[in-house]
Amino acid sequence: MANNSSIEWTEATWNPVVGCTIISPGCTNCYAMRMARRLEAMGQPKYAGTTRMSGGRPKWNGVVRIDEESLLLPATWKTGRLIFVNSMSDLFHENVPLAFIKRVFTTMRKTPQHTYQILTKRAERLGELSAKLAWPANVWMGVSVENEDYVYRIDCLRRTQAAIRFLSLEPLLGPLDNLDLTNIDWVIAGGESGPHARPVEADWIRNIRDQCFDEGVAFHFKQWGGANKKKTGRVLDGRTWDEFPAGSGV
Repeated sequence: MANNSSIEWTEATWNPVVGCTIISPGCTNCYAMRMARRLEAMGQPKYAGTTRMSGGRPKWNGVVRIDEESLLLPATWKTGRLIFVNSMSDLFHENVPLAFIKRVFTTMRKTPQHTYQILTKRAERLGELSAKLAWPANVWMGVSVENEDYVYRIDCLRRTQAAIRFLSLEPLLGPLDNLDLTNIDWVIAGGESGPHARPVEADWIRNIRDQCFDEGVAFHFKQWGGANKKKTGRVLDGRTWDEFPAGSGV
């Protein structure tokens, strides 16, 4: 678990699973692949063998590793935190057994001092398993949508029993002009960052912001991105947008 996360919309990260597989265009430049390679080079066995080199860059190779010991970590943090679950993987990856997902949910339920943010691109499996999971009130569930081809993931999310449902429209790779935000509580949007970052259009972000405003949905603009995200910043039309879901207590 990492305290003081640099991710703008959370406070800490917790990785009971590591490793993943590329499944859609939003995965192409995933920061977690570079981080996993770096952590392996630093001697952390948890990440050993989870990436391969392709075109001079680390890529997920499909190795997914469960970390049993990490299930104990949230209970050691007595002060409540916003915790991003599996920043280095996807809890709903097909190689993560339902039995282990249930154990992750048990840990979250037993540590109500924390608020957990789960994010997946595997919305179909989320939809299949949702009814088999006990959803505590301190768990937020989100799906990633990078362009119009993946808007269907929102419908899968909508069918879950999560108390808070959110969208991560990052890296935003195209316009999303007609989002159905019914029963969605929070939208995060942002451009891609890091090496080989693909550009984002300002009007794509403005359009999403305006749709959120019209529907009364909290909007969070994470970043413009690019090779140097600190330089490009996160100011949109003269201000930052740091809204969190209504009624979430954040």
